[in-house]
Amino acid sequence: MSEHWRQGDKGAAESHGQYISAIYRHMQIMISAELSPYRIGSGQYIFLMAIAFQQPITQKALSQRLLIDKTTTAKAIAKLEAEGYVRREPDPVDNRYHLLYLTDSGREAVPQVQEALARVKNKTRKGITDEQYDLLLSLLKIVLRNLTEQDETQEEEIKND
Repeated sequence: MSEHWRQGDKGAAESHGQYISAIYRHMQIMISAELSPYRIGSGQYIFLMAIAFQQPITQKALSQRLLIDKTTTAKAIAKLEAEGYVRREPDPVDNRYHLLYLTDSGREAVPQVQEALARVKNKTRKGITDEQYDLLLSLLKIVLRNLTEQDETQEEEIKND
């Protein structure tokens, strides 16, 4: 753990945000290293896996499902498409949209990506019981819900102004 977190102002409360941020950065580094043989970055694997479990799907629906903005989704999909893992096809119901599918290479990569992610997850769970891990996930979901509900409330207020 970083020394500056331990020696801060004794009266200041620790922030869960600093730990979430550090955990995220460390996990992204580990995931990038694990996935480098497949040319899949830490920013793309989540899209590959989401498409694998719900195809076909539009980019818009993918963004909404993952709670990621459309621009980031478009960049990630473009990279996965360039690497040959994803293909786009016009939506027969609405030609304004494209449906996303895994290619054969994408389907072949999914088990390797799952194994790599499992290795990282197992490292993060070391010394944590199943009950503690379940509680951790539950609490993080509450934090996320609190933040996204606030965003939705602010969006409604902006619309009503």
